[in-house]
Amino acid sequence: MLEGRYRIDAPIARGGMSTVFRGVDTRLDRPVAIKVMDPKFANDPQFLARFELEARAVAKLKHPGLVAVYDQGVDGDHPFLIMELVEGGTLRELLRERGPMPPHAVRAVAEPVLAAIGVAHAAGLVHRDIKPENVLISDSGEVKIADFGLVRAVAAASITSDSVILGTAAYLSPEQVTSGSADARSDVYSAGILIFEMLTGRTPFNGDTSISIALQRVDKDVPSPSRLIAGVPPAFDELVAHATAREPSHRFGDATEMARELRRIARDLQLPDYRVPSPTESAEHLSARYRVGQAAPARPAPRTPEPVRHAPYAAADVTTRIPADPPTMHVPPHQQTRVMTAAREIPPDYAPPTRQEPRQPDRGHRSDLIEDRGKSRRTVIIWLSIVVALALLLGIGGWWLGVGRYSAVPSIAGLDTQRAISTLQDAGFDTETRQKASDIIPVGNVVGTDPAAGTKIIKGSTVAVLVSSGKPKVPDVTPGQDVGSVTKAIKDAGLTPVDSGEIGSTAPKGTLAKVDPGPGTVLPAGGSVKVYRSKGSAPIKMPDLSGKTEDEAKGILQKAGITVRDTRTQYDAKVKAGQVIATDPVAGTMVETGDGVTLIVNNAVEVPSVLGSNVAAARAKLEALGLKVTVRQLASNESSLVISQSTLGNIESGSTVTLVAIP
Repeated sequence: MLEGRYRIDAPIARGGMSTVFRGVDTRLDRPVAIKVMDPKFANDPQFLARFELEARAVAKLKHPGLVAVYDQGVDGDHPFLIMELVEGGTLRELLRERGPMPPHAVRAVAEPVLAAIGVAHAAGLVHRDIKPENVLISDSGEVKIADFGLVRAVAAASITSDSVILGTAAYLSPEQVTSGSADARSDVYSAGILIFEMLTGRTPFNGDTSISIALQRVDKDVPSPSRLIAGVPPAFDELVAHATAREPSHRFGDATEMARELRRIARDLQLPDYRVPSPTESAEHLSARYRVGQAAPARPAPRTPEPVRHAPYAAADVTTRIPADPPTMHVPPHQQTRVMTAAREIPPDYAPPTRQEPRQPDRGHRSDLIEDRGKSRRTVIIWLSIVVALALLLGIGGWWLGVGRYSAVPSIAGLDTQRAISTLQDAGFDTETRQKASDIIPVGNVVGTDPAAGTKIIKGSTVAVLVSSGKPKVPDVTPGQDVGSVTKAIKDAGLTPVDSGEIGSTAPKGTLAKVDPGPGTVLPAGGSVKVYRSKGSAPIKMPDLSGKTEDEAKGILQKAGITVRDTRTQYDAKVKAGQVIATDPVAGTMVETGDGVTLIVNNAVEVPSVLGSNVAAARAKLEALGLKVTVRQLASNESSLVISQSTLGNIESGSTVTLVAIP
C-alpha cells in the first residue's frame, strides 16, 4: 500500500528511473496506474519540488488524448504518481506485433497524439520524451500520450549530471543534443521521428551507443520514409521532412500546427477512418492476470502429499510493498502431473529369458587388438589436429577479412580541428579536411566526419573532417557546366538540388542552363535549389525593342536566350538619342536561341540651349557633343553673348548649329 490508500497489485513496466504498476485506489475503488520513482530521488528536494510542480501543471490539462493525473506524493523512499489506467498496451508493443503501419493507421495514431501535445504546448508545457513507449492504445481504440513533465523533473534533480543528455536518444532533437534546450518545436521533431518509425518500422539513425545515435542528427537529415519502404505517399515524406528539419525555425511551430497539416494530408489523400487495435500480448494485459502476494485459488486435493501453503502477510507487513520482479505462478495441487501404470496379465507360458554368459575373446589375439586400437587412436588424433588447425586458420582469416581489418570511425563532434585530426589518426585513419555548411555549428568548428561516426571501415582509410563553413549558400556555378557536378556542389553546400526540367539556353544541350535562386544566395540547411538543364537552341519570336535603351534591350534578349552580336548606329528624328530604333533581324522574326542579333541604336544628339552663354562656352559645349558650330556676329569676339541658336532638340551627330551673338 502507498499512503494507506493505493494498493499495488502487479508490475506493468520498468524503466531506468521508475516502475509502473497496476493498482487500486481503495478509497474510490477504481483501478489506477501507479508510477513509482527510483528511491534515489526521495531525498532530493529539487526533484521533489519540480515533481510536484509538473504533476500539478499536467493535472490541470483536459484532453481525451492525455493520460489523466489523479494524485502525487511520497511514501517513505518512494515518490509516486497516480494516473489513469489505460487498459491496452503501448505503441511499441503494437509495432513489435504488427510491424510498419499504413498511412491511414499512422494518421489514426498521430492525430490524437499531436492534438493532445498541442493542448500542452498552448499551456506552456513541453513533453521532451515523445516515443512509442509513451503512446498508449486502449482496448477500445483510444490513443493517449503519457509522462508529461517527468524528464524536466529529473533534469532538476541535483543528482543528475549536467553532462547527461535526458530523453531517449533515438527521438531527441538536434538542439537537445547540442545544448540541452527544448521547446514545442523539439516535441515536433520527436513526433516526426515517431511518424517515421510507424511508417518504416525503424528509427532513422542507428549506432553502437546512445551518444553516437544522438549525435548523428546534428549533421544528418532524417531520410524520407519512402526510401526505406515502398508505398509511402510523398505528402508523408514532406510532413516528416518539415517536422524534422535540423533548424528549429524551419519546423512546425507547435504540435497543433503539425496536427492541422496532418488533417489536410488526410483529406487530400482521402484516408479512411480507422480504429487502432491494441496490442494482444501487452505488459498491461499480462499484469491483469496477477496480483502481488495473491496465490492461485485452491481446490480439494489428496491429503498426501500435503500441499505447500504460503502464510499470509502479518499485520506488521501491511506496509509499502514494491516487488522487484513479476510474481511467481503457483500450480494448484490438482494440476500436478500423475504417472500411472496399468496392470497387465501374464500369459501362463511366459518364461524369463535365459541369461547368456558374455563371450570372452581369444587370448591369443588380445595383443594385436590393443596395438590396432592404439594406431586407430593416433590416426584419429592426427586428423582431429589437422581439422582443428584448418578451422583456426579459416576462422582467423575470416575474422580478419570480415571484422579484424575494420575499425569504427570515432566521434569527434565538439572537438576543434586539430584535436579531431589527432583523434582520427590515433585510431589508425588518414585524414583530410573538407568544408560543410551548417545552420547550427559555428564557422570553423567541426561538424562531423565522412563517413559518419560509428561507421566501420578498413583501417588506414581516409576520413574527412567536416569543418563548418557557416550557413549554406548556393555555390558559384555557371551555365554550360556538367549537371552532375553542379548537383554534387549543391549537396556539398548542405542544400537540396531539385531537377526542374529543361529550358532554352545558349548553353550546350544537356548542360546547366541556370540555377534558382542564383549563385551566392544564402539559404537554410537543406533548402531547395532548382537546377535547369539546357535544351539547346529553340525558335523564339524576336521581340520589339523600339524605344528601349541599349541596356534594357540587351537584358530582354539575354533572358530570352538571344545573344547581341553587334550594335550599330543610325539617325532617326522620331526616337530619342541612345534608344533602339530597330533590330536585325526585325521584330517578329523567328530566331533560334543562341543566335546573334544586331541592335540599331539612334545616334541622334539632343542639342541643349546655350542662350545667354558667351560664344566660347557655347562653342565648347556643342562641339563636345560632336556638333559643328557657326557664329554670326559683327566682330569676332569670343566674349560676345549668344542671343539665338538655329536648332534645339534631336539632330544627327556631326550636324552644324548656327549661333547669333552680340556685340
